[in-house]
Amino acid sequence: MSEADLEEIRKGRLAQLQQQREGSSGGGGVSTEEQRQQKEAEARNSILAQILTPEAADRIGRIRLVKESRATDVENRLIMLAKSGQLRQKVNEDQLKELLGAVAENQEREGRGGGGRIVVQRRKGGWEDDDLLDLH
Repeated sequence: MSEADLEEIRKGRLAQLQQQREGSSGGGGVSTEEQRQQKEAEARNSILAQILTPEAADRIGRIRLVKESRATDVENRLIMLAKSGQLRQKVNEDQLKELLGAVAENQEREGRGGGGRIVVQRRKGGWEDDDLLDLH
C-alpha cells in the first residue's frame, strides 16, 4: 500500500468516527436529559461512597435488588443527613440497620409499607378430623 492509500483510509475512518459522534450526541433534549440524570447519579454515588462503609454500601446494594424504593428512601435520608452536617463519621452496617427500621416504620405509618405482612385466611367449614377418618 502506498502512502496515499493509507492517508485515504485514515481520512475515511476519521469521517466515520465523526459521524458516529454526531449521531450519538444528536437527538436534542433526550441526550441532555440523560446526561443530567447521569451526572446526578454520579454525584449521588460519590456522596454515598464518602458517607458509607463498604459493608453498609453492600447492604444497600442487596436491598436494592429486593426493593428498590426502600433503598432509594434510605439513600435519600443518608444524603439529607450528610448535607445537613448531622453525620460525624461514616455510617456502618449497624447504623444502617437502625435507619432501615426507621424507614420501615415510617412507611407503615404512611400506609405504603405493603410487603412486610403475610395474612393467611382459612376457610370455615373445611375438613375436620372425623372426615379424614372416613377416607381410610
